[in-house]
Amino acid sequence: MIVIADDITGAAEIAGIAFAHGEDVRLVCGDVIATNGISVVATDTRSMSEADAVAETRRIASRLLPHDSFLFKKTDSALRGHVVAELSALMQATGYRRAVYVPANPSKGRVISNGIYYIHHVPIADTNFSFDPEFPAYTSTLEERFPDASAKGILMPDVENLDDIRRIIVQYNDGYTLFAGAADLFANLLETGFSEESVSLRKPSTSVPSIDTGLSTLILCGSTQSKAIDCGIAASGMPEEVYNGSDDISSWDFSTYETTHSLILTIPFSHRTGHEAAHHLRTMMALMAKRLVTLHCPAHLIIEGGATAWATLQALGWTQFDIVAQHAPGIVTMRTPAKTLVTIKPGSYPWGKIIE
Repeated sequence: MIVIADDITGAAEIAGIAFAHGEDVRLVCGDVIATNGISVVATDTRSMSEADAVAETRRIASRLLPHDSFLFKKTDSALRGHVVAELSALMQATGYRRAVYVPANPSKGRVISNGIYYIHHVPIADTNFSFDPEFPAYTSTLEERFPDASAKGILMPDVENLDDIRRIIVQYNDGYTLFAGAADLFANLLETGFSEESVSLRKPSTSVPSIDTGLSTLILCGSTQSKAIDCGIAASGMPEEVYNGSDDISSWDFSTYETTHSLILTIPFSHRTGHEAAHHLRTMMALMAKRLVTLHCPAHLIIEGGATAWATLQALGWTQFDIVAQHAPGIVTMRTPAKTLVTIKPGSYPWGKIIE
């Protein structure tokens, strides 16, 4: 089974769900690998132009093997991304006759009622997602957000609860329909089974381990909205000149890292906005992380923020991961072939009590 996700935190969230269900799962960046279990492919197409996203989706689809009989497309639960363009490209490349798109996550208060998307009873256009720099929620009506979906064979049913998701799975699980959507849809597909070639579920993992920062640990807080982490590790903020656009990271103080081999990198400013600024910040964070990993590879790399995670892993050349633990929904620890632990957390998700 193959899952294609348009960002790495979404990919990690899906991999964590599969792992918690007892599946043999591997996460890869930008490629497809042969596996007897579930292969989750992170593409980062959400950060690309639509044309580049379509080209990358087609490239990934061309790598699918004939025995990859079930495909799931992970999409954002806040309607972000090049949804229609990517689903259309996948259907054309794989032969699926239609797609059923379920971005709703009822377990997190995200539902679709009468074609309108709500987050905790508030239309999405009236939430902070209306200020998203790349995919602002200018309307809460799915047909207005994706006006060409129906003509391209993409169904967008109402979903007000988990029973609605289960009903949709039973209705469309015919082998000709591509399932696309958020975590609740995937989790219920795991529980329900996949068409005639269903994935047999092994004993689910019920343990929820905390993250041990007693190891040599490098933590990247890639969001300007990151909250302070109190785990006994020194923090070093991005220099203001770097934050304001300089590419010279030599002034970034990492002196404590040279002796303790543990450090938290933060962005202590928040006045810059827009795609260009966001790209610069994650690129500088990734460059600094690469410098520190080269100096002393930590036992554990923890990254907050999907865009920062993708940029950092690309800079390090780390592309394949085995799943080690799911600490909370969307917060997943993986292991590289070199045995380095990597934990990824979406920027909008709380840490809770999982860091020791």
